[in-house]
Amino acid sequence: MAKHIALLGDSIFDNQAYVPGGPAVIDHLRTLLPEDWQATLVARDGDLVRHVGEQMPYIPADATHLVLSVGGNDALHAIEVLSRPADTVRTAVLHLHEVRACFRREYRAMLWMLLDLKKPLTVCTIYDAVPDLPPDLLTTLCIFNDTITREANAAGVPVIDLRNVCTEAGDYSTESPIEPSREGGRKIAEAVWCAVGSN
Repeated sequence: MAKHIALLGDSIFDNQAYVPGGPAVIDHLRTLLPEDWQATLVARDGDLVRHVGEQMPYIPADATHLVLSVGGNDALHAIEVLSRPADTVRTAVLHLHEVRACFRREYRAMLWMLLDLKKPLTVCTIYDAVPDLPPDLLTTLCIFNDTITREANAAGVPVIDLRNVCTEAGDYSTESPIEPSREGGRKIAEAVWCAVGSN
């Protein structure tokens, strides 16, 4: 039976601009697929969790599997919180709590919106081995990844942990160090196929 994977989210999947000449994640994935499978890129570079709803109309009607990687841009937008004044560690943690609560609401709503499509869904965490990633942002990513895994587990959605996939400096683009390189894209595509192809 023919199967069709739709990739949603941000530039973790839509990384063509960061691998001049390719191959991008979608290209790697298509080379892994059996002849009766297809893959469509719906993800958009720069999108946040709240933009995923705008991608839904572009999901092919015959899509049989959805794979989502989103949240990294939300984490980048949260950097301004790290510059807020805090006279105690407690106050600083409360700032982060606000970020977590907001992201949790948005991610949960988006997740259930996708689940309403009644198609198998797999989500990805945000990788964190980006070269020279500041320690404050690395710590902040823990909050986002904890939310992703908790919400996915609560919904019974499988998780691809990209923190265990893109672990080397060469997995990140020289065009922009927060994006997947060709090698990183290959690893991500293999992880997607491993997760989806066995279902």
